[in-house]
Amino acid sequence: MFSFAPMILAGALIMPADLPTELVIHGVSHPLYPSTTQRCPDVPSPMAIVDTGREYVVVRIHDGTFGLVDVTPDAQQLQINGDDFPALERTGLHDPVELSSIGTITGRTIEQIDELASPGVLSTEGFIASDETVISVLLGDNEIVAAMGLTHPELARPLWHVWNLMRTDLALDRWSMRHHQWRNMTAMKYNGRWINLDAHDTKGGQRSPFADGLEGGFWIVIDRALEDGEVAYLREHYPHCDPDRWNNLYGTLTRIWTGEMEPHYVQWYGFYEGHTAWRVDPVGIASVFGLRSLEELDAVFPRYLEDVVRDHHLPEGSR
Repeated sequence: MFSFAPMILAGALIMPADLPTELVIHGVSHPLYPSTTQRCPDVPSPMAIVDTGREYVVVRIHDGTFGLVDVTPDAQQLQINGDDFPALERTGLHDPVELSSIGTITGRTIEQIDELASPGVLSTEGFIASDETVISVLLGDNEIVAAMGLTHPELARPLWHVWNLMRTDLALDRWSMRHHQWRNMTAMKYNGRWINLDAHDTKGGQRSPFADGLEGGFWIVIDRALEDGEVAYLREHYPHCDPDRWNNLYGTLTRIWTGEMEPHYVQWYGFYEGHTAWRVDPVGIASVFGLRSLEELDAVFPRYLEDVVRDHHLPEGSR
């Protein structure tokens, strides 16, 4: 049964009391955060320990030291709304037929959600573009995720890791409340690349268009630079892009500008938001976190990757 519990998203991260303070890998002891080291831990990042089910990433601290941080998603984070989306709960992807016939999500009608999610209602930007609907967005992104050979929970995972890093520092009072900014962890190592992290808290709370109790209070920037070979590949295979399309493609592949509500949306509903400023594009997640290489993405969407990340998900019949 999928249920929503009252939550305070910025609250202290509750960890099991018996968690270790060090991790021994191949006979080498690695202290766990909040302890830090002068040298970067020589371990995979992200890393899942099969015996315990715990997950870890390596981070870089503002003072040049490094940490190995437990970022294991909790039970509530890993829920999937199987009441409304049985196929999503069962397979990690939506069944398009099932999705096209749905009338409510979290007890609200699709029409209510479309209205609340539109620009200028609950938020200035909106959760979907003015020419999109929540169902058209769910269908469009589900098609993209399936084509990449991924699932919605797989794409939510790295977003959970970032959010749980933030929660860890919030619980340790390592957040600059005076500057309303995360100034402690500056980057994390992920699938062989360093990914820059920046986040700020806000005074207000963003309400959700779903009846799920979520309220957003942070904005988060996650980015990495493309390697020289990746830039050369793009220049060779997308010479036809005008500057606007090039900038949109490059930006999507390298930068995620979002909040803490979005990992919940991706995991619970397979919802990445529509084509608005807060969107966590599934292609962008795959690229930034190294889940798929640029060559693999281009093989899935040969020579039209810029269209995939740019085109709105329009309702059937309005295309």
